[in-house]
Amino acid sequence: MNQSQIPHSSSATHEVLNQSTPLSGYNLYTTNRALRDAVAFNSGAAHAASLNTFLGEVGAELGTAAMIESARLANQCTPRLVTHDAAGRRVDQVEFHPAYHSLMRAALKWGLHTGPWSEPLEGGPVPHVKRAAAFMLFTEIEASTLCPVSMTYAVVPALKRNARIAAEWLPKLYGREYDARFIAAGGKSAVTMGMGMTEKQGGSDVRANTTAAVPLGGGAYAITGHKWFMSAPMCDAFLILAQAPGGLTCFFLPRILPDGSVNAIRIERLKDKLGNKANASSEVEFSGAHAWAVGDEGRGVPVILEMGTLTRLDCALGTAGLMRQALAQALHHCAQRQAFGKLLKHQPVMRNVLADLALESEAATALAMRLARAVDGSSSDGGGNSNTSFEQVIRRVLTPIAKFWICKRGSHFAQEAMECLGGNGYVEEGVLARLYREMPLNSIWEGAGNIMALDLLRALRQGPEVSAALDAELAPAKGANPHFDRFIARLPQRLEDAAAQESSARRLAQDVALAVQAALLKQHAPDFVFDAFCASRLAGDWGYAFGTLPASCDVERIIERAMPV
Repeated sequence: MNQSQIPHSSSATHEVLNQSTPLSGYNLYTTNRALRDAVAFNSGAAHAASLNTFLGEVGAELGTAAMIESARLANQCTPRLVTHDAAGRRVDQVEFHPAYHSLMRAALKWGLHTGPWSEPLEGGPVPHVKRAAAFMLFTEIEASTLCPVSMTYAVVPALKRNARIAAEWLPKLYGREYDARFIAAGGKSAVTMGMGMTEKQGGSDVRANTTAAVPLGGGAYAITGHKWFMSAPMCDAFLILAQAPGGLTCFFLPRILPDGSVNAIRIERLKDKLGNKANASSEVEFSGAHAWAVGDEGRGVPVILEMGTLTRLDCALGTAGLMRQALAQALHHCAQRQAFGKLLKHQPVMRNVLADLALESEAATALAMRLARAVDGSSSDGGGNSNTSFEQVIRRVLTPIAKFWICKRGSHFAQEAMECLGGNGYVEEGVLARLYREMPLNSIWEGAGNIMALDLLRALRQGPEVSAALDAELAPAKGANPHFDRFIARLPQRLEDAAAQESSARRLAQDVALAVQAALLKQHAPDFVFDAFCASRLAGDWGYAFGTLPASCDVERIIERAMPV
């Protein structure tokens, strides 16, 4: 062949073959059987239809190419700190790409920030379940913007401790029309809330905080000090902890004061984080900033923990949502990509991996949604559950185990899902790299693993009613599977041993979470899901690595149930 006969068109050598299509243009809710079943179980048949309509609308919009592109742009075009204006005046503002604002607009439109508090009648008797399912769906597409959304949701019960602040700010917090302008709250259609607890020297040990609060009279204080992490500094106000004369106290600190002047909050820098790129996290200094106490002096930790129990719910929900999207990406790819003469989803070892991931995702969804129902059943602002005392007790147990176990499994889960796509999963053009970088955050934020395991021990030490509630939660699955029965038969002694020996707290948190997940799957998943979960997680020889399901598991039906399209 002479030189003139050699083809020069790049298309001849770069025809794209055997590549999967982008996962787009589908309904995130109607294709998620595990979530649909969990919603039905935790809402009741009388309310499932209205919830399905709402969640179907949310799932359809989130699955559009436009929303997926907004998520990509918001994370690629990250927030920028503007400390001064052109004339040299200090402004301390954060600029965002328009895609960020479009995502925030959608989240507030659907009530993910304060819907359960503002419209409990519209939400039916389970407004937190309704919001939890929508929150999970949103997380699948973009998790970073849900940081201020989650804090705004969690702050409402705490703000009610100060009647004046509640009267002025709650109507704005309940607003559904997102308003990004840097103006006083009184002129805005809706506002959002952030939080600042952590200082350089303390971390999780907030009692070591040094930020000082000096009374000014009239309920106001001057705040001087710093925060090593202040989440979402563009929010309209924050809850912070500072040392008042009476001890560590929770304060409400607005960005702009009632007279229109900017509060003395200096944003020193934005954190360069592993993930959560679309959201701004900051280091700040307070130089006599004005704030008002929320609750009594010296009672700051209990007030913040009231907020923390709700953000911990969102950590579990968020990770479960990220798991579902990672699973959907892996399944979608393996249903189209061929290797060694077969589709990947038909390769025996890959089928085991995909089925195992599907089990983990469904179990995470089941536990997170059950916790949301416990919030409904123990909340004074919503929920019609008559058995309030039981729901309060079981919520105390489920919160730390859901936060610990679901979030702990997230990074491992995302890595395995990424491996299903090979190199395509590792590059930033895809979705899985972003999901992988996002996973550790929910495990670290609002109390890392040790904090959650120790919190479970504190719950168990509150009295015999806690163990009794846990036993009642597991009762529906007793006798249904021998692996389950043997596993839970050992729990009472384990509970006693761990209560006396803190070093075993993590293993206990793991095993209680597994037992509760199994019991929930028995109640609202097919038997082939429940049996496979018990055979793999509770039989005593679990390999922990994904793809180690025993041969008895019906991997074909597990995969089919989990397919996103």
